[in-house]
Amino acid sequence: MRILDVKIDNVSTDEILKKVPIFLGDGFQHYIVTPNPEMLVLAQKNRDFREILNKADMAIADGIGIIFASLLFGKKIKRIHGVDLMAKILAMAENRIFLLGGRSVAEKIAKDYPAVIGFSEELENATAQINKLQPNILFVALGAPRQENWIAENLAKIPSVRIAMGVGGAFDLLSGKIKRAPKFMRKIGLEWLWRLILEPKRLSRIYRAVIVFPFLAVKNFIVNFLSSEK
Repeated sequence: MRILDVKIDNVSTDEILKKVPIFLGDGFQHYIVTPNPEMLVLAQKNRDFREILNKADMAIADGIGIIFASLLFGKKIKRIHGVDLMAKILAMAENRIFLLGGRSVAEKIAKDYPAVIGFSEELENATAQINKLQPNILFVALGAPRQENWIAENLAKIPSVRIAMGVGGAFDLLSGKIKRAPKFMRKIGLEWLWRLILEPKRLSRIYRAVIVFPFLAVKNFIVNFLSSEK
């Protein structure tokens, strides 16, 4: 389905994990995006970013706001935490994975997951480093829309990579640098409140996600409803 003109796939974690070996073996390059409310707000003013999201091979709903918005448009879609999906892919030992993003936390993740064969935070020489190591999966933690833009601009330059995925702050969570919200808060969709308590500087991002996004979603629903009534 589409929410604010951005494609969201209604898939489960198991369905995506079944896709991984298919993507790795079909001879093509693929990228996965994890739209959340803040990203959808950014995509309203950034047409190039919206196009990148819509061209992704898989777009998973990473944010409780996306789930609530899907109900407005008639179908509840499945929610997948991007960090949990990343962890499951990291645990698949047959993968060869490169991490692009914060070096200190990437190094900690590399120690915990043997599938990680390299990591870097240097964007200038990143494609050369990746081509040297020949990974088949790339996780990029640069924040949206920077990470999606990087993937779109550079994926063709790193032909060994069959799956690229923007993962935002997942490195910080998996490395333990940032403590994850308690399970009950994750279950009821209050991770944003937990992150705000830990990182008050995220206030502007939280505002876009919990105030601006619902307003835009409701407005879009009303416009569509009134148009259908004519």
